Amino acid sequence: MDNPTRQSSCAPVRIGILTVSDRVFRDEYPDQGGPAIRRFLTQVIASPWEAIERIVPDEQPLIEKTLVQLCDIQACCLIMTTGGTGPAPRDVTPDATMAVCQKLLPGFGELMRAVSWATVPTAILSRQIAGIRAKTLIINLPGRPRAVSECLNAVFPAVPDCLDLLNGPRLQIHKDQLQRPAFRHDDHFTA
Repeated sequence: MDNPTRQSSCAPVRIGILTVSDRVFRDEYPDQGGPAIRRFLTQVIASPWEAIERIVPDEQPLIEKTLVQLCDIQACCLIMTTGGTGPAPRDVTPDATMAVCQKLLPGFGELMRAVSWATVPTAILSRQIAGIRAKTLIINLPGRPRAVSECLNAVFPAVPDCLDLLNGPRLQIHKDQLQRPAFRHDDHFTA
């Protein structure tokens, strides 16, 4: 029997896409991370969905406020941030994420760093994390489009199961559209 609190299967799943960048916020630089997330989701998600997109500067209180609004007011079951995950003083996206989450899921960050490290040795400098606020999964992604795609291809197969465990909406994905990370063994990956 289905859980009555689950979102209706005909209602689109709401997904937050949060770009964190001073330069993008000031229109000095085009947003590349947010569109990369949208392209990935368009290719991989089979369920009806809608994006709730925001751009904020690298200011922790504002990032926290936006994450809370996307979770608690906009009812996004999934939020993906892009940018602000490095070691620079203004890179505070993981700190904001930790502040609003009740639980952290360290496996997401570990896998994303491992996938990125296979091609970029400086990937170990990334602090991206994932966590849960109420029934919302929040995933921090890097800011570069290629890194966004690599990281999402690695972790996205776990997203529908996580949402299911949170009694969230059922998210159907096209597993055949996911690119296999180079270091994975085929016997652990099902299409």
